[in-house]
Amino acid sequence: MENVTKTLDAKGLGCPMPVVRTKKAIEELSAGEILEVVVTDRGSIADIPMWAKNTGHEYLELVEEGDVLKHYVRKGGKTTDKEETPVKTITNEEYLEIADKGPVTLIDVREPDEFAAGHAPGAKNIPLGQIDKRMDEIPEEGDVYIMCRSGGRAGMACDTLETFGRKNLIRVAPGMGDWNGPIE
Repeated sequence: MENVTKTLDAKGLGCPMPVVRTKKAIEELSAGEILEVVVTDRGSIADIPMWAKNTGHEYLELVEEGDVLKHYVRKGGKTTDKEETPVKTITNEEYLEIADKGPVTLIDVREPDEFAAGHAPGAKNIPLGQIDKRMDEIPEEGDVYIMCRSGGRAGMACDTLETFGRKNLIRVAPGMGDWNGPIE
């Protein structure tokens, strides 16, 4: 991609760090300038475009070069990096207590390969990048618990769903990265 203003090397970092570093790096740019984000975390394929969409920046493209992913983001003119309205969040332990009492709706927003490697019992996999297209699979009534590896993608999923009027969302954090419960 031409006209890259700055390159961020985030290779070797896992979720949520590529997005955290991207957020910090884009703050150093002026509106219209382009940030190249170089990563190896495949979760970034959904994470960085969703972050850009939620914060008023323009996601331009993804270039894959073997195991290296290059994301290109143009800084928006009016940053809508809004004061995040806190999503209701519970701990893994609190979730396990709730799940022990009866059926719950749990959405795991990690990528399919992460989900296949192990997930909480009864979880449904809807990757973050598909969350807005698969909203009809998420109940509008009753509590819906959203989980990922560390809580970052779950928070972005909640933010996205809230823009569509969903109010029944509860983020489970830290998520599968620190999970001590049963695994399927």
